[in-house]
Amino acid sequence: MSGAPLVLVSHALCPYVQRAAIVLAEKGLPFERRVVDLANKPDWFLALSPLGKTPLLLVDGEHPIFESAVICDYLDEVHAPRLHPEAALERARHRAWVEFGSALLDRIAAFYNAPDEAALETARRVLRQRLVQLEGVLGLRPDEGPFFAGAPFSIVDAAFAPALRYFDTFDALGDWGFFDGLPRVQAWRQALAERASVRDAVAPDYAARLRDFIARRGSALAARVA
Repeated sequence: MSGAPLVLVSHALCPYVQRAAIVLAEKGLPFERRVVDLANKPDWFLALSPLGKTPLLLVDGEHPIFESAVICDYLDEVHAPRLHPEAALERARHRAWVEFGSALLDRIAAFYNAPDEAALETARRVLRQRLVQLEGVLGLRPDEGPFFAGAPFSIVDAAFAPALRYFDTFDALGDWGFFDGLPRVQAWRQALAERASVRDAVAPDYAARLRDFIARRGSALAARVA
């Protein structure tokens, strides 16, 4: 094991790993990134991760924390600057939208795994409706600004950035109309894409890796990958 104070055990394409990496970067915390092959999980990883999933955060090289939301909340409790709101009610609301972000990732997986064109269209409609819901929420922000809560960057932003990144690849594979008539979500997506912590949460070859991953799904979307 490494002597680094924080080790983020990762998989190259895992969106939940990206969440933790974004929060670490926003807090200016140095960390080691250790990539594991989830198709061939090493014994040391299985011993530390009860669910056998990434991300896994090792604190002081020996204290494992699993589940991305828990990792992000832990980092927010012990390291400045705070990314969750100070008020308990607003903090709970943000945590609820983090869960919505996880549900959005499930819908994204249903889209790229859809076995035929009919299932792909059904998944597209459901995914579009989730984005419509987000448009309404972003319209209720207390102040103007590019992020979920307006001006400040929050853990909700860290949670949604990996999900919205998928659409860069989807857009290259077809005209899905996901963001038609949704200017707030589109602006949010753009602001997140330009954030250094979000850009650096993935390797330079991420887009190529994701296309290859989709191409190997045997799905309706895979057939569109050149």
